[in-house]
Amino acid sequence: MAASGKSKAAKQSEAVSGKTNKKVSDNDRGVYINPLTDFGFKRLFGEEANKDLLIDFLNAVLNIKGGISDLTYTNPERKGRIKTDRTVFFDLHCTTKTGDRFIIEMQKLSQTYYKDRSLYYVSFPIQEQGLKQKKWNYELHPVYSVNIVNFLLDDIIRKENQYIFYVQLMDRDTHELFYDKLLLVYLELPGFDVAVDDLNTNVERWMYVLKHLSKLNELPDALRNRVFTKFFEQAKIAGMTPEEKKQYDQSLKNYRDMYTVFDEYKSELAANKKLLATMSKTIASTQKALASNKKALASNKKALATKDKALATKDKALQKALAEIAKLQRRYELSSETNETI
Repeated sequence: MAASGKSKAAKQSEAVSGKTNKKVSDNDRGVYINPLTDFGFKRLFGEEANKDLLIDFLNAVLNIKGGISDLTYTNPERKGRIKTDRTVFFDLHCTTKTGDRFIIEMQKLSQTYYKDRSLYYVSFPIQEQGLKQKKWNYELHPVYSVNIVNFLLDDIIRKENQYIFYVQLMDRDTHELFYDKLLLVYLELPGFDVAVDDLNTNVERWMYVLKHLSKLNELPDALRNRVFTKFFEQAKIAGMTPEEKKQYDQSLKNYRDMYTVFDEYKSELAANKKLLATMSKTIASTQKALASNKKALASNKKALATKDKALATKDKALQKALAEIAKLQRRYELSSETNETI
């Protein structure tokens, strides 16, 4: 979920809602809810009755020593320390009896600074552990951030077929773990490509249902166990009340509107990039022509300078010749005057 205030995407979604304002039909819904919608994610993982599903998911992903046996859902809203600080809303926030804290986020669209955002989010359950009593020794309880993202993260070196990333504080040179109480996990749904019959681990099973649930018509045999049987039962749209269906329809519509806006934005961006490429090509061609003209002008200027020099030389020779003629003429005139006197 985003920080407080309407995001640009939310405003765009409202703007485009007029284009997709038709009611969601039974055929549009499918058999199971889409877990990537706000309603679907909260229903399957955020309700007390389905807490065992969330625990199984976290145990599969985190593989914490001793495991997670119980969780308590807490208020997902976190206010800043002062009024001017931003308020954030986690999708889910839970704690254990021992004080471990868990943030679970479902991010549908790519965000430029998502890694920065996830670090900012974990700062809240860290700093709120500070005790005001004088003798607090700064001991912290572990904080886990689990991020399910429906896009590929930027600036990450991936191994082949890697779709899950575990991020902890470690020494830069030795690569040894420096601090074991902070763990950020990123699960990339687009990077997961394992067929249902090839699922071997519980992480793979959870990734499969998160990515494909809304497109399935029945529970696959490879997922027939207590947890996933319950998960699929809870995900059945036919089992929802009319009010729940209404809420899901709105959530599904918002989800689709959001992707409509995003697709339009990508199309517009692609068109702008194409236009910029054409303009750049035109500018490059113009610059090339200008450079060619400049070269031609320089060549003409050089030719003119050569001609000017030649003309100057000829003019100098002519002036010299005229001076000689004038000198000879004067001598002739003087000679004529002398002869007349005699």
